[in-house]
Amino acid sequence: MANHQSSKKRIRQEAKRRLLNRYYKKTTRTSMKKLRSMTDKTEAESFLPKVISMIDRLAKKNTWHKNKASNLKSGLMTFVSHLK
Repeated sequence: MANHQSSKKRIRQEAKRRLLNRYYKKTTRTSMKKLRSMTDKTEAESFLPKVISMIDRLAKKNTWHKNKASNLKSGLMTFVSHLK
């Protein structure tokens, strides 16, 4: 267990941050799943920028690696472009 005041504070901060990261990651994954379940191209094209923005935000905060974010965005854009 932590003995110093600063390490106790750090533990509290990390717990808060972990919860927020879990929330942001889960909502992003859910929106990606929603996008992949769409069959209408115009609806998917209008929803795609919102999902890409969420992915970029996670990459910017180093929650996801930038290459992972790039790979996910590429896959989603390919999916939307192949819709009929």
